[in-house]
Amino acid sequence: MLWQTSRYRIDLDRARVMGIVNVTPDSFSDGGRFASTTNALAHCEQLLADGADILDIGGESSRPGMDPVPLEEELARVLPVLREAVKLGVPISVDTYKPETMRAALDLGADIVNDIWALRQPGAEDVVAQHPACGVCLMHMHGEPRTMQRSPLPGDAVPQVLQFLRVRTDALRARGVAAERICWDPGIGFGKTVGQNFALLARQEELAHDGYPLLAGWSRKSSLGTVTGLAVDERAAASVAAALLAAERGARIVRVHDVRDTVAALKVFNAMQKAGTLPAEGES
Repeated sequence: MLWQTSRYRIDLDRARVMGIVNVTPDSFSDGGRFASTTNALAHCEQLLADGADILDIGGESSRPGMDPVPLEEELARVLPVLREAVKLGVPISVDTYKPETMRAALDLGADIVNDIWALRQPGAEDVVAQHPACGVCLMHMHGEPRTMQRSPLPGDAVPQVLQFLRVRTDALRARGVAAERICWDPGIGFGKTVGQNFALLARQEELAHDGYPLLAGWSRKSSLGTVTGLAVDERAAASVAAALLAAERGARIVRVHDVRDTVAALKVFNAMQKAGTLPAEGES
């Protein structure tokens, strides 16, 4: 399986690790640590040294209850980092729902648009449809960040997420966007209960039937805190476990904060998979 992006055709035969670069003062997990351009770029380089395959750069927190960031402020946070990050020799994703930021990022050489609104904001589809090759990740979100956890999605989340992603994909395909450019994200934690989030993990293979690569974003999420009782900065092991379970169930990209530990866990998983395909001793 390949994912076509602006500059790279990403081989997804094994799960790829997308390292999170939050250029924000208020991210739920690492707010403020990488808000300056210098610190953000140093973090990019560290994530690559730790084994990240893709970098995802965002300038607006989407944690529950957060107010939107003005366009000018998001651009001021993100573009200086993107301008240098595109020189690092790996695919660069921009985490935004604003079409103006998408266009500016793609003009600088970004490879992927990662949109929590699945291109539902006016003009967002146009940006992706007019770009010749950028990758796009469509995410399911029930409601919007400020209020999504006050009234989570009712009922069985899996078929609703699947239907939503199919509708958004059909809209893009009708605009001429090739299937190989599209990735799906079920939106763990975005307007869903803890039980629904874990149902999406347990039944993740149902989302993979259509053939679009799946991105799993479990890193340090509150559902992990609920089942473990651990604070945000104590959830590394739980995050790695969730990423590994997602990969085992077919996720092709895992979006994580703890890159080094996730890469190590996936190496063990890949070694097991490879050994399982080898003939037993004595067999030819």
